[in-house]
Amino acid sequence: MIMLAAVFVAGLTGQAPAAPAAPVVLPPDSQIAAAVQAAPEDRRMGATVLGYDPSGALVTLRAGTNDLVCLADDPKDAAFSVACYHKDLEPFMARGRDLLAKGIKSKEREEARWKEIESGAIKMPREPRTLHVLSGSAFDPATGTIADAYLRWVIYTPFATPETTGLPIRPVPGGPWLMFPGTPTAHIMISPKKDPK
Repeated sequence: MIMLAAVFVAGLTGQAPAAPAAPVVLPPDSQIAAAVQAAPEDRRMGATVLGYDPSGALVTLRAGTNDLVCLADDPKDAAFSVACYHKDLEPFMARGRDLLAKGIKSKEREEARWKEIESGAIKMPREPRTLHVLSGSAFDPATGTIADAYLRWVIYTPFATPETTGLPIRPVPGGPWLMFPGTPTAHIMISPKKDPK
């Protein structure tokens, strides 16, 4: 429908519709400033930061000194989201990005990684490891602030079950619950209630 409308408008004006704007890649310092806000404040300075070069390729913007890896906002995605996670999760996260780039999403992507973890192709820690996810409506590089910031946590606890954790397997508003129980990527979700606007 949008394409037909664009063709119709082009016919009326005699001009071709404008091409979509290219994603804006922020300077490395701005990407780093935004990405590390997902991390605990006392861990931000030492975190490794992955971000995007001018071509849009994922690169290491800053080598870190602690056990956290932070991922900058993807300029190709209209939504703002950054994340930080334990470095032991990087093989799992990198494989997820690779599968997503190939168009493999949702449950299919999870199941592909389950098989690879079980075969040893992906090294996944057996002890708990945390992912911090920070989303918002926009990032202001001038002030370093994120509008409508919302922070949630994912604690990977491979093969955990309701019996081993005492947690429910359905979402609890503002409370912890267990997702994908009994699988290699079982994890505890903690999503605080959002402030009403």
